Amino acid sequence: MNKQYNYDKRGVSATKDEVHEAIKHLDKGLYPNAFCKILPDIVAGDEAYCNIMHADTAGTKTSLAYLYWKETGDLSVWAGIAQDALVMNLDDMACVGCVNDIVISSTIGRNKNLIPGEVISALVQATSEFIENMRSFGINLILAGGETADVGDIVRTIDVGYTTFARMKRSKVIVNNIQVGDLVVGLSAYDKASYEKEYNGGMGSNGLTSARHDVFDAIYREKYPETFDPNTPISVIYNGSKKVTDVIFIDEQPIEIGKLVLSPTRTYLPVIKKLLEEHLPHIHGMIHCSGGGQTKVSKFLQHQVVVKDNLLPVPPLFHLIQSESKTSWREMYQVFNMGHRLEVYLPEKYAYSVIEIAKKFQIDAQVIGHVEASEKAGVKIISPYGQFEY
Repeated sequence: MNKQYNYDKRGVSATKDEVHEAIKHLDKGLYPNAFCKILPDIVAGDEAYCNIMHADTAGTKTSLAYLYWKETGDLSVWAGIAQDALVMNLDDMACVGCVNDIVISSTIGRNKNLIPGEVISALVQATSEFIENMRSFGINLILAGGETADVGDIVRTIDVGYTTFARMKRSKVIVNNIQVGDLVVGLSAYDKASYEKEYNGGMGSNGLTSARHDVFDAIYREKYPETFDPNTPISVIYNGSKKVTDVIFIDEQPIEIGKLVLSPTRTYLPVIKKLLEEHLPHIHGMIHCSGGGQTKVSKFLQHQVVVKDNLLPVPPLFHLIQSESKTSWREMYQVFNMGHRLEVYLPEKYAYSVIEIAKKFQIDAQVIGHVEASEKAGVKIISPYGQFEY
């Protein structure tokens, strides 16, 4: 069966080709090759400064959170959703060197008939707790409020998004200038960082539509039709074998599969803040491996190929998804982060210091590849499951 075809039939895309086509003529800001769009300083008109505004959501991860909450009554799962939406903004901004004095505004659209006030309260409380946690690392995030709308006519369960804004010095901006000979340091997305409360499966907020339907049982089609688009062919809806409360053992500890897939998107803000303090002039690029998974970096290359030949071990979560879905390993690396979600590009002289900084936060890291010259930009993955070129 063509799994990429299944992915398309579910109404999602790993590459967002149509979106990129629609926006290709838009102004790309001051630094077109920066990970985020950088704007002139419209706040004070100071040419030494720039502005950054970013918007993102938790995506379809909210549908699985809703299903898990209905099955278990566990409100704590919504805390992860708030973090997911926040981190998809904040860690993108961190990749251009912006890690402080960031203003946050939420936009939540809910179906009031299905999502009660206690869920909204859980999301708001989780946002405040995340902000306090980051403050303990000297990272100042300011919650400006937001909008919560009852839009049941257009939202089946709930949509959780954030918009973020910051003003920073242009001299501190990281513009991707990845160079031949650079090493690539990958920072793990799984296990338990020093600032996390429990084991993190490494999921992030990409590929959830695929993971949700490929892993979980058809029983949820009947129980929760509000969690999927009724126009989607039923053959690609919840066709896995697992219940959300089934247990998998990781390091001899039992973890419910629903909670494993719903692991909050890890933020690297504390690590990146320390990294910038010590190595800002040496960093040639930082990539948040979100949409596009391990191929994300290809959007920021010209005449280079990134060879990833020493990747971190694939964590149990992605083995589970691949086993349930029978998705090709080639596609797995294109849809999911597969174990690391932050890449730092810099000369060999400084690479091992990045690893040591990460380990101070109990985050595994290693040199996962290098950059070679090439007529055509691309990514080459050499893994235990095959060699893939994108």
